[in-house]
Amino acid sequence: MNNLLDKVILGNPIQNYFILAIVLLFVSMIKRYLSQWLASLLFKEVRKWAPDIGQHEFSHLLLRPLEYFFLLVAFMLTIDHLNFPPELNVMVYNGFSLKGVLNTLLELALTVSIIWIILRVIDFISLMISKSADLLQDKTDNQFIVFFRDFFKAIVFIFGAVAFIRILFGAVLVNKIIAGLGIGAAALALAAKESIENLICSFIIFFDKPFRVGDTVKVDAYQGAVEKIGLRSTRIRTQDKTFVTVPNKKMVDSILDNISLRTQQRVALRLEVAGDTQAENLLQVLQDIRNLLERNEKVADGFIVNLHDFTSTTYVIQIIFLTNVIESIPYNQLRSEVNLGIINILESQGVKLSSTTVEIHEK
Repeated sequence: MNNLLDKVILGNPIQNYFILAIVLLFVSMIKRYLSQWLASLLFKEVRKWAPDIGQHEFSHLLLRPLEYFFLLVAFMLTIDHLNFPPELNVMVYNGFSLKGVLNTLLELALTVSIIWIILRVIDFISLMISKSADLLQDKTDNQFIVFFRDFFKAIVFIFGAVAFIRILFGAVLVNKIIAGLGIGAAALALAAKESIENLICSFIIFFDKPFRVGDTVKVDAYQGAVEKIGLRSTRIRTQDKTFVTVPNKKMVDSILDNISLRTQQRVALRLEVAGDTQAENLLQVLQDIRNLLERNEKVADGFIVNLHDFTSTTYVIQIIFLTNVIESIPYNQLRSEVNLGIINILESQGVKLSSTTVEIHEK
């Protein structure tokens, strides 16, 4: 038996392959328990800052990346004690041997595993902060959480890309790239001008707070609810239920109307009454419209009802009022009530419009 285990195959005794297989099998069996144990230790510390976070949520984020990390580390530590078979160390492509390619793949796998863990940690930190932010009435912090979560993830991806380049092509190429970036910084900044501007404008949006997620805004020809504020752009769900992506630079530089922040709506009506209307009837119409607006609790004080202008064939009545009703459905109901009331007043006084057209101006 000992002779069989000592037999050399591909440059290594058979017993070394058995040891490798046993170690990997053992780590595969205990990786879940080992990950849960490490996650529980970390959770005890995290719990001091986030008592509302459940252990299940914490473990769900970290268990899988930790399992792969432990398995990969165990494989790398064990295989390091094996000799790479000289007969398999063939040249793969352009001076790259099979051993070098496999070592590079292991380093890449380890880098991916570490990046995966860091990304999950960022997700957990954002979850932890969002739990605290949900307790506040002001939901502005929720925007910051999503924004900076994506921002730090982008930084991790950049460092991960640099690590990949270093593994694949060596530190010399990385140094050359960094030096090249230093020399060509002006050209790079010019090429990425719009992206940099949008990134800076995203910070301006979060610190200046002209709008928030959930607000209804109007920018240029687009009006809708803000669904997401990203690093480069803001996503708006329009009234037609389309999904519009607007660069953050445009959201900052353009004249933006935050409809959700208005306290009142202004309604302006222009009625063109027939020119043969008697002055007594016209005065009674003006007074009845004033009484109509005074009786309506949804109409704010300070409305205007007057004879605005007249021609040889038309008397122009101007009606301007403000309302605290902001939501569209109650607002349209109010408009319908006022319009029907004005029609009844005109009919009761026998007053006719000079034409069938009524011009309505809203601001």
